[in-house]
Amino acid sequence: MTTDHGSREHAPGHDALILPGGGARRLGGADKPSLTVGARTLLDRVLAACRDAAATVVVGPRRPTCRPVTWVREQPPGGGPLAALDAGLRRVTSGTVLVLSADLPFLRNATVRELLAAAEGVDTAVAYDGRDQPLCAAYRVEPLRRELALLHGEYGTLRDLPLRLLVAQLTVRRVTSADALDCDTWEDLAAARARIREHGTVLDEWIEAVKAELGIEIGVDTALLLDLARDAAHSVARPAAPLSTFLVGYAAAKGDGSPEAVAEAARTIEALADRWHAE
Repeated sequence: MTTDHGSREHAPGHDALILPGGGARRLGGADKPSLTVGARTLLDRVLAACRDAAATVVVGPRRPTCRPVTWVREQPPGGGPLAALDAGLRRVTSGTVLVLSADLPFLRNATVRELLAAAEGVDTAVAYDGRDQPLCAAYRVEPLRRELALLHGEYGTLRDLPLRLLVAQLTVRRVTSADALDCDTWEDLAAARARIREHGTVLDEWIEAVKAELGIEIGVDTALLLDLARDAAHSVARPAAPLSTFLVGYAAAKGDGSPEAVAEAARTIEALADRWHAE
């Protein structure tokens, strides 16, 4: 059964379960979660999107990650999505779980929150981009475990069974989203790498990469800082732009480090640049 999605607040408390995303045959067997887009691995980009999870379980061999996760292996290794899902669910304790493929370079935290909200009252809320994406979805855990057990009893194994057998037995709500774009081929990967360098997205992507590299989490008002840099360059001298933005960041860090502190410091220096120019 499929119902339409209506926006609502989601209940607190959920886990995240990240699956390896297949054997990457069309990528020549490359370790797909470790491939990079915007200098960040595909796995790390997904981990950033589900950072609010109470616990995060990743199925597959251990890899470096941007934050701590719990690692598990499916049996047998490479046994397909249902075997991986079953192994990961054994380490899940919340009533709701995000199930995500490890190769979603454009998944956003906002979409994750929308999926969690849509999962209330149904078995699962799946991202929909012209087709259902069961590896970009929020599930209620008990129906998921029930159907996995029934499939295991019917087939005697979960190895290599398709996900559609599972989802067909669940009540589904669709959430229209373009975030479920995955990277199955080298062409997909090249397109993703080109997309983040487009004019409208490159600065936000760069800032997210810098924050991940530095291990910091802070909201950045890009427009505000660019306005400051422009005003400093125009009103004082071109080298004043990077130096001013650096000093704004330093001043905010000396305070409480909040986005509000950054904005307040930026406004202060913008006003200073205006006074400087007026003289």
